[in-house]
Amino acid sequence: MGMKYVAAYLMAALAGKESPSAEDIKSILDSVESEYDESIASKLVSELEGKVVHEVVAAGKEKLKGFGGGGGGGPVAAAGGGAAAAGGAAEKKEEKKVVEEEEEEEMEFDLFG
Repeated sequence: MGMKYVAAYLMAALAGKESPSAEDIKSILDSVESEYDESIASKLVSELEGKVVHEVVAAGKEKLKGFGGGGGGGPVAAAGGGAAAAGGAAEKKEEKKVVEEEEEEEMEFDLFG
């Protein structure tokens, strides 16, 4: 299901519609000249029928808490040694980029001239 349908549904709900319809979603998507598929909108409306949007969002947030926060970092001891090594590698890469740019500038080639 496309996120644009969910976003349009939520916009309609924020605009005061307690139970947005597929037609509400269509009018929102039409206003931004986006493609519209009746079957997707109808499926979304039927799945959310009788539910309060704010409660659905709150329940979703609770489910996402179990996934963690993403990257983060490793243990403190490992990060200390790894960061120094990674920093050195980044400096070497930057030096190579500078050399390549200088070589390109030395060439007297004009693509459009």
